[in-house]
Amino acid sequence: MQRVCFLLKVRTDRLEEYRSRHSAVWPDMLAALRETGWHNYSLFLREDGLLVGYLETEDFAAAQAAMERTEVNARWQAEMAPFFEDLDGRPDEGMTPLAEVFHLA
Repeated sequence: MQRVCFLLKVRTDRLEEYRSRHSAVWPDMLAALRETGWHNYSLFLREDGLLVGYLETEDFAAAQAAMERTEVNARWQAEMAPFFEDLDGRPDEGMTPLAEVFHLA
């Protein structure tokens, strides 16, 4: 299982709305994530807007590609894009994995 961690930056003036949107993620989005191989997916948000994402998957590139092919992902990314700073394109395209340097098994 591949562990993936990434960083994004949420606009500080949209933090509360971002939290609210993620307290009620669309059921079809949740289903699509599960069906395309996203496991233990978590988002952590700091008050300055730093967003840390973590997930586990067999193949991150394949999981991203599978989500790319879903209709719900296109809708979700369009809705979420205005929440982010320093992002060229969709939020899911800005999810560049960090290099793992240590893991306690």
